[in-house]
Amino acid sequence: MVERTRTPLLTMRGITKRYKAVEALVDVNFEVHAHEVVALVGDNGAGKSTLAKVVAGVVVPDSGLVEIDGEPVSIPSPKAAQRLGVATVFQDLALCDNLDVTANLFLGREMRSAGVMQDSRMENIARSVLRDLSSRIPSVRTPLSHLSAGQRQSVAIARTLLGSPRIVVLDEPTAALSVAHTAEVLTHIERLREMGLGVILISHNMNDVRAVSDRIEVLRHGRNNGSFDAQRSSYEEIIGAITGAWQTTPATARPSAPADREAAGR
Repeated sequence: MVERTRTPLLTMRGITKRYKAVEALVDVNFEVHAHEVVALVGDNGAGKSTLAKVVAGVVVPDSGLVEIDGEPVSIPSPKAAQRLGVATVFQDLALCDNLDVTANLFLGREMRSAGVMQDSRMENIARSVLRDLSSRIPSVRTPLSHLSAGQRQSVAIARTLLGSPRIVVLDEPTAALSVAHTAEVLTHIERLREMGLGVILISHNMNDVRAVSDRIEVLRHGRNNGSFDAQRSSYEEIIGAITGAWQTTPATARPSAPADREAAGR
């Protein structure tokens, strides 16, 4: 059992974002601790992607407070998010099929010495990162076009680790994957938790969510509509919050304290 600190890695309070008459997010609260996987779920248009983009620095909220390690911060751009230790893997992955695994990992941040590419050093680092993830990619020199969808997702996740992040946002990482490849990606998510990171998992697949998450946060129409212990809450409760079959009160919508989660054996 891993001990969690009481100060969250990421705290978001009262996050609001409007696009003219459209309320994408309204007074949303959210937090994630080290060694924790928090699933962010909701129907289409619930505000999941908008909240993820706020964390990633792609979208600037109209109002609200964001804290990293208890300190107020501003995340006006993706580069600012990276400097704060936030890494994001979006659905499109942004990988290059004509390059090998190592080249994809270091794309845009290649290591050079006196103008010469340090291929051996980059390969060694690539092997180390993939080993930390328990990835099954046979060679770091394998062209990306030869990899399965699950292995590509492994590369995308591994690339985030090169920046030594503390918080990783994964946007639908198992979408359109086979059962075997999904299991591989879920293993990677568990490894990220074991490494001490805070993981935000956005997914429509409730089986995947319940398999690896510590806590499930539901958004509905851009608002908080429930916080659930992934192991103790029923499928029906979570679906009810997603669909609006029942509404939560502010008290029930707050995330449980780390001590409460530890008492539950997580």
